[in-house]
Amino acid sequence: MHIETDPKLDFKDVLIRPKRSTLSSRADVDVTRSFRFVHTGREWTGFPLIASNMDTVGTFSVARAFAPFGAMVALHKHYPAERLIDFLRSEIADNVFYSIGTTTEDLDKLALVRAQVPVGKICIDVANGYSEQFLQVVQRVRAENPDSVIMAGAIVTGEMAEALILAGADIVKVGIGSGSVCTTRDLTGVGYPQLSAVIECADAAHGLRGHVCSDGGCTVPGDVAKAFGGGADFVMLGGMLAGHDECEGRVRYEIRNGESVPVGLEFYGMSSDTAMNKYHGGVADYRAAEGKTVEVPYRGPVKATLQHIMGGLRSSMTYIGATRLKEVPKRTTFVLVGAQRNTVFDR
Repeated sequence: MHIETDPKLDFKDVLIRPKRSTLSSRADVDVTRSFRFVHTGREWTGFPLIASNMDTVGTFSVARAFAPFGAMVALHKHYPAERLIDFLRSEIADNVFYSIGTTTEDLDKLALVRAQVPVGKICIDVANGYSEQFLQVVQRVRAENPDSVIMAGAIVTGEMAEALILAGADIVKVGIGSGSVCTTRDLTGVGYPQLSAVIECADAAHGLRGHVCSDGGCTVPGDVAKAFGGGADFVMLGGMLAGHDECEGRVRYEIRNGESVPVGLEFYGMSSDTAMNKYHGGVADYRAAEGKTVEVPYRGPVKATLQHIMGGLRSSMTYIGATRLKEVPKRTTFVLVGAQRNTVFDR
């Protein structure tokens, strides 16, 4: 048994301290970034926000809505191969990740799709990225897809971020137990405060010219700004993007003024009873569900929420004098709130 005594932080534990700035308007800041990926040399430019590969959020419709803003979507892995092939032939294919797990079925399906269309970006997603098998799958997918940008996770520590990049990942997905419909921390006692995970993994990954994606823990636009301030190159959102017209899942309607109107949408974790029953015929005897099912309010088109997030980030950048998104980590000083509010952490 070992106890770490260094403070570990979630987004709610800090605020970003303002700094003097020459910026006069939110319109003066640029929230796009350009990346060159370590294993392929490929480049990408856009707004580095990614819709999570949950089946209610990681949809074709969300991808189409995000495309004009340069944001990305990790498509959920339950689309049939035929539909994925058709979609990957579209002009917005460069802004989507094809998501897989580590099963033979997942890998065979990827090979089937790849035989028909290029697969430029792949997300290898598992709940626990610390198994040797996971590293082996990352190595195999890299060997079989030398020209694809690969994102892999989830992990929360610097040494595993380094291992994944050396195994072939271009982007490491960071976050265990921090999602709004994830119950891993409650069920297993395992997890890591999200901001500290991002800071530590970013430090490790950037030393190898890799990148990190913060996945989970964001509930308001300010959390997205904190994730970028902590060194995240990309931020993945699930709950903040749920409940929109472009999402999938059951919709609850009410009769108002004689008309049926949507008032709520189902949203659930991909390790929940709901997802397990839907895709695997139930929760296996040897495991327990690690997610929950909730109803989120109906929110209309996702475009408005995306603009709200981008607006909050632009405003945050004006408070710290960051003209470009790339500058945000260098301009960020975190201040602890609560009992230790006078402590500051510079990035």
